[in-house]
Amino acid sequence: MRGVETVLFLVVVATVVATFARRLRVPAPSLLVVVGVVVGLLPGVPVVQVTPEVISLVVLPPLLFAAGEELPWRDLRAVGRPVAVLSVGLVLLSAAAVVGIAVAVTPLPVGMAFVLGAVLASTDPVAVTALARRLALPPRVQALIQAESLFNDATSLLLFRVALFLAVAGGAASWGRTLAEFGVLAGGGVAVGVLTALGAFLIRRRTEDPVLETVISLVTPYAGYVVAESVGGSGVTAVVVASVILGTQAERLTTARIRLQVGAVYQTVVFLLESVVFGLIGLQLPALVRRVAGGGAWWLLQALAIAATLVVARLLLVFVLSALRQRRQDGRISWQVPAVVSWAGARGVVPLAAALSLPVSTMDGSALPARDLVLLLTTAVIVLTLVVQGFTLAPLVRRAGIALDPADLRTEYGTARRKLAEAGLSHLEHLAETESTPAFVVDQLRAGWQARLDHIRGDTGEETADWVRGIDYRALKRELIDIEAAELTRLFEAGEITDGTRRRIQRLLDLEHAGLED
Repeated sequence: MRGVETVLFLVVVATVVATFARRLRVPAPSLLVVVGVVVGLLPGVPVVQVTPEVISLVVLPPLLFAAGEELPWRDLRAVGRPVAVLSVGLVLLSAAAVVGIAVAVTPLPVGMAFVLGAVLASTDPVAVTALARRLALPPRVQALIQAESLFNDATSLLLFRVALFLAVAGGAASWGRTLAEFGVLAGGGVAVGVLTALGAFLIRRRTEDPVLETVISLVTPYAGYVVAESVGGSGVTAVVVASVILGTQAERLTTARIRLQVGAVYQTVVFLLESVVFGLIGLQLPALVRRVAGGGAWWLLQALAIAATLVVARLLLVFVLSALRQRRQDGRISWQVPAVVSWAGARGVVPLAAALSLPVSTMDGSALPARDLVLLLTTAVIVLTLVVQGFTLAPLVRRAGIALDPADLRTEYGTARRKLAEAGLSHLEHLAETESTPAFVVDQLRAGWQARLDHIRGDTGEETADWVRGIDYRALKRELIDIEAAELTRLFEAGEITDGTRRRIQRLLDLEHAGLED
């Protein structure tokens, strides 16, 4: 029962922490990690043993799925090339840098230093998405940060498998075999992700039960992850690909009422899982220090050196690539966007799952050397990046001046609402001209839509209430909401509004549409 009590305690603490984090305007994951460390230092707190299966199979799929659904396809296409470069080149550079510094400042043998480098090579999609969610970043910067963290898994996982083979089996890696395995990891993950998305789409298009829809949406990431892992592909890549595809079809999958219910359930699940996992990361650190370091502080200096090396390697590559791209485009070089992208490289759940999955012995039966030290350094680097980069990312965004102005976002939102209302009025005028709908229904809806437009423009105090509730009225109003939804999609695809504005207005349309359903 200790484990269950600890999880419940973390959920309660997370609820309190989230409330204070919102008031203090600090990222909740960073504050949760700090609270977890503090709780872990208290006397009498039980040692929590986290298994890799709990992290990789229970926690990771739904969090990855939620992060992938937040990534709009329009913005992903715009940053495809830099994401591909960072997902491979930066992972390799980061791993090499960690290997070098680990050999220099830690007692790790070269093989285990390679393992540590592979574990920490990639940014974490769960941590990065959680940290960036509250920042008003430009769409392409937001997409670049999230997409890199989502798609660098295949490279880091391949490095981890090669490093583990060297450390456990003591053999030599074959380039041909390594490239083939990379193809299976990436290609298998993508293929399973596409098939998972197709299967979920076909099933959900034929389902109108809100409960079944919710269950299917929750099962989808787990199905994609398990199938991909069973065929030797990357489960993380499969979940990400499926989530991105299904995210583009969200409005076509189900009704407004079901979308609202599924969204509410997913928000709750994500909150609970993030609360538990970030709290557990903090709780892990004091227990590992007591077990491995024996009261010494050398582990902290080593972790600081490794974390600093990761930051420097990321800064160097991002700034070099950005400078080359900017010089080629307009000749001017700016520091703002590269600085924010470089600083948004937090580690989190995925590295922890990889470190926990390390075997305790080698192929000959002897103990895997320095396994606990690798786990300690991994957890310490995760905590350092979540705390230091998490608490300072928002001030850096403000200092760089690249955050979207709240006034501009309000203007964008109002302009989009006005264009949607105008599209609805235009459709009503067309119906009036063709006399395809009873005139009194058109007149009532025209009055309501004109009042809505006046309210958006600020010409009147409030929108008039709907008072006609006939079947013709409800059917026509649903048609007008669909017209507005189509206009909203057009505005987004044309680049006139951001994804945040689109999601905000889509929710309003869903609420209005759900109120008209029988």
